[in-house]
Amino acid sequence: QVQLVESGGGLVQAGGSLRLSCAASGRTFSTSGMGWFRQVPGKERELVADINWNIGRTWYADSVKGRFTASRDNAKTTLYLQMNSLKPEDTAVYSCAAAVGSKYIYWGQGTQVTVSS
Repeated sequence: QVQLVESGGGLVQAGGSLRLSCAASGRTFSTSGMGWFRQVPGKERELVADINWNIGRTWYADSVKGRFTASRDNAKTTLYLQMNSLKPEDTAVYSCAAAVGSKYIYWGQGTQVTVSS
């Protein structure tokens, strides 16, 4: 089992920045990668960024490329998402998830990000 706890969400004006954190505990050695997802009511959950847990390679959705940066600490216990130049359309509940193999199977509880115009 891997436990994930997000923090850092909140209310910010358009153009501002937020940094989300996701603390991982438990059997983190089984994790192959971690990702940040977001979801708004009535829409499907969207993967916005992921990171290979061993080599640190990242991937970003086109909607956030150049504005969001995913990273992890050297101890591989915390995942971050630095969000810059935030837009109202970035408003969502953001969740981190841990993958074993190619499948995300562990999820955090989510943190609300609200961007006002």
